[in-house]
Amino acid sequence: MREIVELPRLPDRSPDAHKGDFGRVLVIAGSVGFTGAAYLCAKAALRSGAGLVTLACPETVYPILAAKHACVMVRPVTATDKGTVGSAALRELSGLCRASDAVAIGPGLGRHDETTMIVRELARSVAAPMVIDADGLNALAGDVAAIDNAAGPRILTPHPGEMARLLGQSGPGEIQKDRRGAAAEFLRRHPGVLVLKGQGTIVSDGQQFFTNPTGNPGMATGGTGDVLAGCIAALAGQGMEPFDAARLGVFLHGLAGDLAADELGEDSLIATDLLDRLPGAFKRYRDACGGRGAINPADV
Repeated sequence: MREIVELPRLPDRSPDAHKGDFGRVLVIAGSVGFTGAAYLCAKAALRSGAGLVTLACPETVYPILAAKHACVMVRPVTATDKGTVGSAALRELSGLCRASDAVAIGPGLGRHDETTMIVRELARSVAAPMVIDADGLNALAGDVAAIDNAAGPRILTPHPGEMARLLGQSGPGEIQKDRRGAAAEFLRRHPGVLVLKGQGTIVSDGQQFFTNPTGNPGMATGGTGDVLAGCIAALAGQGMEPFDAARLGVFLHGLAGDLAADELGEDSLIATDLLDRLPGAFKRYRDACGGRGAINPADV
């Protein structure tokens, strides 16, 4: 695989633009006990430039998420008896996906059989770029072939444990022995873009790879992956190619973490600190890009 070092520029923002120009992002996330993941993912999509964000969640947690979000459109869908997205929601979710420029699915979804079926069906059928994270990856682990002939681009964002499940390996230790090799092996079997999270997050489409230089140990805390999924989905929704959206999203997410660590230290860093510093990361990156078509990460 060819190593890519430079990063792409952010999409231009015309003075006469309107919200529809910056992408309609759908987030399918949340369940009883896991509303935070849905909140973080949807808010991150907004903070990463999406013009409109819709959060589809089980009706059982709708009041919680609707109360937390002022700028996200929260849509309740049919739930299972365990408070996860139910199979009866498939038709509505399919319609929401068709109206979206990008989809993020998985944060806090849970592992109910009906929810797993929803994830696998949408992973096959949705034409828009789709970021699959967390419980979305757990749903795919038993049927990774669901993405082999997918109707649109797929971006998978596993941590080493999820990567081991996707590859059928014994555990994250096997992945950590050869992270680049694990990414290459997965992409030989299945098409798409893979974001293998961890120190030096690897982003690859099977032909090229990027190793991320930003981020710090303070980001090893619950919820930061949900923020990343929303960030990547927002960039894909603005029209960036999947590999470009993934590597730039990873870089900016890590940069936000570094800005948070510089101000707060690593020990007390939490996921919402990244949300608060995504605007600064985006501004710093856009200022560094200037009129250039691509930029070296060291120049940011």
